[in-house]
Amino acid sequence: MLHVLPAQQSPSMGRGPFRIRRVRPGPALGAESRDPALGPLSVIDHATLGVGTLVPMHQHVNDEILSYLWRGVMVHEDSDGNRVELSSRRLMMMGAGKGFWHEESVPAEPVEMLQIFIRPEGTDLKPRVEFWERPGPSPGQGWQLVAGPGGSTAPLTIRQRVMVFDPHPKAGDELDVPTVAGLTPWVYVLDGSVTAGGRRLGPGDALTDLDAPLPPIRVDSDSVLVAFLVDRSAPASLRGTSSGG
Repeated sequence: MLHVLPAQQSPSMGRGPFRIRRVRPGPALGAESRDPALGPLSVIDHATLGVGTLVPMHQHVNDEILSYLWRGVMVHEDSDGNRVELSSRRLMMMGAGKGFWHEESVPAEPVEMLQIFIRPEGTDLKPRVEFWERPGPSPGQGWQLVAGPGGSTAPLTIRQRVMVFDPHPKAGDELDVPTVAGLTPWVYVLDGSVTAGGRRLGPGDALTDLDAPLPPIRVDSDSVLVAFLVDRSAPASLRGTSSGG
């Protein structure tokens, strides 16, 4: 059965140049959900950051964090000594483990992004950070694997049974959502509009099905989509700074 999580059910917060819509995927399951997370997929912050935004150096513990930018440039600095510009062509996966410090700033170009918090497979793992220089999209390119568990072909590694894909669809395209046995799909509309199973979805809406693959997605206008495949029964640490609650 299809479950839709409308954008208006996710609270917005922040003020001035820094605003977040905090999406908890569990409520998409309605009365079946007692946890605001969907297994280890805990929080998706849909953030807009204006020029001059600074998130000062702060620590995360036991969070796996994917920074998915699709508009603008953000400067990342961390306790490993990295200073890296993130953009739609350079994404970051940070495993906070037993403790990792980082700072983000927006010096010149507004940013829209997803900050994705995942519960790791264990507590107090070794901290680590990865960056991926992604190739430019090809016309008609389908779903691209962005991040996934160790041993997968994903360019960024999540220490959990979660896979993240995105396509580059244009109006009129029809997409079959990726499937992996034992993993539950959860698709987020970052921009544009699509239709699936007779349901129209716009920016900030999400779609899932606990029991079956999702129906094909018809792209009504040029869109940005992110799909998650999640092992809802995977063991996960509940001690994360942002993912644990």
